[in-house]
Amino acid sequence: MGNEASHHSEMGNNFDPDEIRRLWKSFRKMDLDKSGSLSTEEFMSLPELQQNPLVGRVVDIFDTDGNGEVDFHEFIEGTSQFSVKGDEEQKLRFAFQIYDMDKDGYISNGELFQVLKMMVGNNLKDWQLQQLVDKTILVHDQDGDGRISFPEFCDVVRNMEIHKKLVLFVDHGQEN
Repeated sequence: MGNEASHHSEMGNNFDPDEIRRLWKSFRKMDLDKSGSLSTEEFMSLPELQQNPLVGRVVDIFDTDGNGEVDFHEFIEGTSQFSVKGDEEQKLRFAFQIYDMDKDGYISNGELFQVLKMMVGNNLKDWQLQQLVDKTILVHDQDGDGRISFPEFCDVVRNMEIHKKLVLFVDHGQEN
């Protein structure tokens, strides 16, 4: 394991040193090309993520330096949001960032369309999806600026208890 995992156990995140070690082990397994960072393709190598249309968005959010890959520091910071010790605000902000593709602090009509298109694929015609997007913006845009802010987003999803669904459990079983 080396210094990499022990260094990150001292950082400000929601994991204890044992969880960091386990995450380091998982990270190394996912790092198929042994480059020290994870590409979208490497994330997609996990069977549980292969069918998830939003993996690319998750990688974009985790990739804070914008180089197209996620190093261990970014991996820890990103997954820390899903820790059982992570707070509701962190989880809601992450969910908001899935939709806020240009990172301007708002979900525009176009961004909502793009993300929903990723999720529904060809199950809806574009005009049907656009109607859904237009109605969503109309109903939830409280200040009338034509977009959804983080507080407006929270008003919509907080009652869904989405923050309780965005949780990562780090296995504390026996190491191999």
